[in-house]
Amino acid sequence: MPKVIWWGRSDRNYSRNRICRQLLQSMGYELIDFSPRISALADIEAQLKGLRADLVWVPCFRHRDVAAATRWARKRNIPVLFDPLISAWQKQVYERRKFAVDSRQAQQLLRRESQWLQTVDMVLLDTEPQQHMFTQRFMLSPAKTACVYVGAEQPLFTPVEVEPCPAAIEVLFYGSFIALHGVATVINAAKMTAGQSHIQWVLLGDGPEKASAQQQAAGMANVRFEAGIPYTQLPHRIAQADIVLGVFGDSEKAAQVIPNKVFQALACAKPVITRASAAYPVELSHDRPRGLWQIEAANPVALAEAVVQWSRCARDQGQAAHGWYQMHFSETRLRQQLMSALNAIGLPVA
Repeated sequence: MPKVIWWGRSDRNYSRNRICRQLLQSMGYELIDFSPRISALADIEAQLKGLRADLVWVPCFRHRDVAAATRWARKRNIPVLFDPLISAWQKQVYERRKFAVDSRQAQQLLRRESQWLQTVDMVLLDTEPQQHMFTQRFMLSPAKTACVYVGAEQPLFTPVEVEPCPAAIEVLFYGSFIALHGVATVINAAKMTAGQSHIQWVLLGDGPEKASAQQQAAGMANVRFEAGIPYTQLPHRIAQADIVLGVFGDSEKAAQVIPNKVFQALACAKPVITRASAAYPVELSHDRPRGLWQIEAANPVALAEAVVQWSRCARDQGQAAHGWYQMHFSETRLRQQLMSALNAIGLPVA
């Protein structure tokens, strides 16, 4: 049985990590968890422990582990796969706006991240626009990158039967209230539908922009906020909604991703409205949306119009939503994507 070292002190219960681990195990790999005490010295610790494997996998967000992992692997002619999920440079410059793009700090971070990425054998990204950005910004060969969608955990996210409320249509946003989500667009769209009392908007979760959203929605009878819930309860909560919202931010990052909630809602057979993105398969971009409706980013008018139109037929959109998930984002499809990435670096697949 081929072995994979899961290298770094990562959160193994994070959805991206959990899905990738499940895929590897389903493909016949044995996982060896290695959580070094000091990231910079992890290659020495791995040597002392006598680790052996066919692949080193550095999971998402663990940029700091790449240098030691590649040092250890190169001495043993073992390939290294890095699944960053985000760019540290892009996050600091475009999301947190900590550094100006042409600042010395930003340029140093860009060079450092480029060095990390160029040393590994495969960089796993979650969408094709992310692949394009990484190859351009970090000067990577396209052959050293591959796309594996984030997907939704199976069988957790699956259609759940609940008794619908005949008098109201519930529009559900859930998330961590960060800038990428474009929560202000959701509130402004809700204002535009205030005269249609049968449309109720629910914003679930907690995060940095929640307080601002609550102030913006003060006095609006058609908007309700709910606290975050345990991850395992999400499928049932999704099932109670009629329409699920994706993200609406107009940032570079928002244009490149498919958020977790889109995969999860489609897997639960719920129609989704989200901002348009080249990250989606071309079949999902069409003039008569069924199951998934992509609108212009940061456009509350477009969001309000889409919600009003779907409020008349939302409960007929579920089958199409689930069909898109099965066709493009299922576990089978993700396994095919990962198998292609592993084959590209010469890894055996059972």
